[in-house]
Amino acid sequence: MEKFPLKGSREAAAEGNSYITAYQTVMKKSNGHTTGGSGSGGGDADGNYHDHPLAPLSKLNAGPHIAAATTSLSAATDDEDMIDITPRSSPGDIIGGSTSSGYHKHHNNAGESDTEREFGGNHHHNQRTMHHQHQHVPTHSAFGDPMDGGLSFYGSSDVQDDIPGIGQYEDFHTIDWQRDIARDRMRHRYIVKKRQDSVWDLIKGAVDAGSGWLCVLLVGIAAGCVAGMVDIGASWMSDLKHGICPPAFWFNREQCCYPTKQSVFEEGNCSTWKTWPEIFGLSRDGTGPYIISYIWYILWALLFASLSASLVRMFAPYACGSGIPEIKTILSGFIIRGYLGKWTLLIKSVGLMLSVSAGLTLGKEGPMVHIASCIGNIFSHLFPKYGRNEAKKREILSAAAAAGVSVAFGAPIGGVLFSLEEVSYYFPLKTLWRSFFCALIAAFVLRSLTPFGNEHSVLFFVEYNKPWIFFELIPFVFLGIMGGAIGTFFIKANLWWCRYRKFSKLGQYPVLEVLCVTLITAIICYPNPFTRMNMNELIFLLVSKCSPGDVTNPLCDYKRMNITTGTSVFEVTEPGPGVYRSIWLLMLAFVLKLALTIFTFGMKVPAGLFIPSLLLGAIMGRIVGIGVEQMAYSYPNFWFFTGECTDSNLITPGLYAVVGAAAVLGGVTRMTVSLVVIMFELTGGVRYIVPLMAAAMASKWVGDALDRQGIYDAHIALNGYPFLDSKEEFAHTTLAADVMQPKRNETLNVITQDSMTVEDVENLLKETEHNGYPVVVSRENQYLVGFVLRRDLNLAIGNGKRLIEGISSTSIVLFSSVTPTQTLGPPPLKLKKILDMAPITVTDQTPMETVVDMFRKLGLRQTLVTHNGRLLGVITKKDVLRHVKQMDNEDPNTVLFN
Repeated sequence: MEKFPLKGSREAAAEGNSYITAYQTVMKKSNGHTTGGSGSGGGDADGNYHDHPLAPLSKLNAGPHIAAATTSLSAATDDEDMIDITPRSSPGDIIGGSTSSGYHKHHNNAGESDTEREFGGNHHHNQRTMHHQHQHVPTHSAFGDPMDGGLSFYGSSDVQDDIPGIGQYEDFHTIDWQRDIARDRMRHRYIVKKRQDSVWDLIKGAVDAGSGWLCVLLVGIAAGCVAGMVDIGASWMSDLKHGICPPAFWFNREQCCYPTKQSVFEEGNCSTWKTWPEIFGLSRDGTGPYIISYIWYILWALLFASLSASLVRMFAPYACGSGIPEIKTILSGFIIRGYLGKWTLLIKSVGLMLSVSAGLTLGKEGPMVHIASCIGNIFSHLFPKYGRNEAKKREILSAAAAAGVSVAFGAPIGGVLFSLEEVSYYFPLKTLWRSFFCALIAAFVLRSLTPFGNEHSVLFFVEYNKPWIFFELIPFVFLGIMGGAIGTFFIKANLWWCRYRKFSKLGQYPVLEVLCVTLITAIICYPNPFTRMNMNELIFLLVSKCSPGDVTNPLCDYKRMNITTGTSVFEVTEPGPGVYRSIWLLMLAFVLKLALTIFTFGMKVPAGLFIPSLLLGAIMGRIVGIGVEQMAYSYPNFWFFTGECTDSNLITPGLYAVVGAAAVLGGVTRMTVSLVVIMFELTGGVRYIVPLMAAAMASKWVGDALDRQGIYDAHIALNGYPFLDSKEEFAHTTLAADVMQPKRNETLNVITQDSMTVEDVENLLKETEHNGYPVVVSRENQYLVGFVLRRDLNLAIGNGKRLIEGISSTSIVLFSSVTPTQTLGPPPLKLKKILDMAPITVTDQTPMETVVDMFRKLGLRQTLVTHNGRLLGVITKKDVLRHVKQMDNEDPNTVLFN
């Protein structure tokens, strides 16, 4: 090292690389590694791989030539001549068409981070001497040979906690799960080993171990606070369309009239709440006040909707919609820059309050998942363990998604199951625990804020606890069947409208569309008292039971009488005119809300589907419940009811509303387990789990029979996101050779390990747009050596030209340890350190069913196809998605991104 000093600051280089070097020191010691043995990519003397669990795949498919090349020791002079290229550049340097930041050759990422530095060095050393004298072992993994020059530095007494240069992925690219997980495993092993050195290292190890719990704690607290503010703000602005509370204008109607326990249908008994006609000096009733209230209702709705749409368009286009389809795609390993950013969080929160207050047929519960995920993404950057590792970051995002459902409904257990069943792609056991903890903290914080205005932490708490009779399973299953049919109809209709919006001129005027839908919604919803009120209030009204003294609720206009059957006497109720009128109004509300939801979901405002779906099901269920109740009243001696209907066991229409709500929501989203848990947490009706399960399963079966896709999966397909659904089965008989690129008899773009010049590689990069290139022995002998990423090539070549004397366009690019004998010409550029020597490979006869499972369960970006060790082609995730669509007779060009 003294003979061959580093170019640039030793301290800077030590800061950037001593951490990685120390990783490998630990790995060598823990694995019994000896410097005398050789192994490609971190193997021992026998060529066994320790670090990368998938490394033997390429080993098995490699020919004898490669096996010999990768397991033989190179000459000492060759090792000493190895050029160490660790890029160093100032911000803004452009190399090969990309920004030269965020690069480290031993942990190759296909993207960039916001704060990155690069370091340069040109040093020659003997690794055996380095290992024995200084206990620094060069980086070794599946991504490089330990004998190909190391990253050992003198003058480095401390190990930095962060690794400058570890970049992120580019926008609209998929992450490499195996690479990120392996990198975190190395980091964890290093920290565990260092705990024995000092008390300070022990403390740092404990902090690192608890950083995940601390992160989800902060996410839960922040999600609860944001959800409380959104709930309170939306409630206040929704009531602002009807009037104001002069004593305290920041009170909503319920808070203003709390001492009088005012009903939503009865405004006259609350003197503190003033309607808009009263503000202008008119009475509360009459034609004139009605028209004034109508106009103010429409004006406030248009104002709120225009503000919401304008904020989304100007500041955060990603803040529209529910966000759950995109969250599912992101959690599957896809990068969408800015979708979980600070501006998206702010505009989504404010826009959600405005769009809900506008009276549009949408809910705020679904977007809470997006809001909580934004919070999780922001807080993960406070902890480099998660912020710099995309695979680890998704563990925090899964916990945040659970917290989103928890604060949306006050259902923490349902939130965890929702994240597990519907949203998350990779959900290990520790993520389950952290999700539970995060959802618990979020629900506790929300309960402390009491945004629901009662002593309960759930949205629709029901107070009836009467048992259901066995006969009622028939109408419960009927509600499930109807829920599946209604959900499928909604999905198909909404997809048709969203597709029309996407490919027509309507999509060019998003704000105008929002204003038109808002105007139509306000005009047709105000005359009907059920559609005029807030949807949360209407759902609570539908699931509530009728008490004997309840005269304000038109659904409870019953005449009560005693009926004698044999020796039993029990009270029954006969519906009055208010009930019949309410049924007709509810039927009209059902049609209007269904039609409006079809046109509303997908507009450029924050919008969720949970509440509209629950409302449609609650309306349907309440009507069916009233019908069953009256059948029991009209035919009390029918064998279905004989011995069942007693004074303590009557038909409860509110229960049917709960079951119907679950049925329609299940038909729209295709949830099962999480849906049942959310519903019984939502209502507090634990004893009604069996009816909810029956309806959910019937809804799922009917929905899958009509169309297998739920609303979120359908929108993922509509937007062309590269999402491989783990719940779908690939039952075709195609082989890997049928899908790989290029096809047989076509040219395969490869890089040879020791016969291409820098100019040849640069021309290949200019002429092609692939994200990576296989490296082979030679064009005649195409045995696989490894895989190199496009971005790493760009950065390495650019930094090599700038930092190493003599490198020119005619320099040979080497991906091997053996230097060709040459006396003339420029020195070679050795890039073996950026080579992934353990790429995932399959043979050309591998069934595509196996390949699809590998992409799903291992989170692959690409796999190489070989035959007897010879490279034939490459299969990328996009190729798999296109092939799946072709087999399903769909358009393969709908997969938009890399």
